[in-house]
Amino acid sequence: MSAQEPPGRAEGPPSSRPAGDHPDALQSLTRVLLTSDPGADRIRRSARDIGHRLLRASPYACGPDFRRLHTDDLSFLFAAYDERFLNGLCGKLLGPDGVTFRLSSRMSRAGGKTTRLQGPAGTRFEIAIATSILFDGFVAGDPEVTVCGLPCRHRLDALQRLFEHELVHLAEWLCWLESHCGRERFQGIAHRLFLHRAHTHQLITRSVRAARLGITAGTRVTFRYRGQRLRGRVNRVTKRATVLVEDPTGERWSDGRHYVQYYVPLAELRLADRPGDSGGTGTTNLPL
Repeated sequence: MSAQEPPGRAEGPPSSRPAGDHPDALQSLTRVLLTSDPGADRIRRSARDIGHRLLRASPYACGPDFRRLHTDDLSFLFAAYDERFLNGLCGKLLGPDGVTFRLSSRMSRAGGKTTRLQGPAGTRFEIAIATSILFDGFVAGDPEVTVCGLPCRHRLDALQRLFEHELVHLAEWLCWLESHCGRERFQGIAHRLFLHRAHTHQLITRSVRAARLGITAGTRVTFRYRGQRLRGRVNRVTKRATVLVEDPTGERWSDGRHYVQYYVPLAELRLADRPGDSGGTGTTNLPL
């Protein structure tokens, strides 16, 4: 049984449009978002073509299960998707410097994030993609995963679904000065343009992979630190596990005991005891 996380949401300061605003282009983009319906076959063909073109053009993404990625690859996806699905209107509205791209190794649950930034030069946007989730996933023996409700065979599939989701956020910001992927308008646009059936993902995050090994919040573990074997309790799992080790010199916590926090790579943890239920057999839908 899947546990549903709260919907993801794009972020930004109080409403304003980018300096490159073109009323005709804005009206045209709004019309495309609300009425365009290319059809399932055309959508799938176009997305496959964009993916193949990326692999041919990129010196970094070498194959569908690439191990490297560059912000130039995200820039390529933006131009290709904008031209194919949105008639190049996002690029026209944003201008050459209106959107930047970032690869995030720190995002451990969300697959992507679109942020609107307000500065002296006006409004611009940033689209970030979580590389840690992409690169940690698609390991031999992993179950099938979905992004936006669609099965993903490899990292390229997942990257494209994540980018499509963030592109809808960007387009909504441009037209309506807000974007909420949990709302009907966003989901209608994402479904008509890209066949998305959900606004969550089931990519294998480090916390999910740890849970399948029996490592969750509260699990008793051991690890080596400076030649000593320490024993503690997992407090949190993100890229690393936060382990609390009882120590009279440490900070006092709400249970009245004193602990020192250690940030330990998951591969270095060993179970100190083995509870009957590791709690890690289910799948979890995470916000994009």
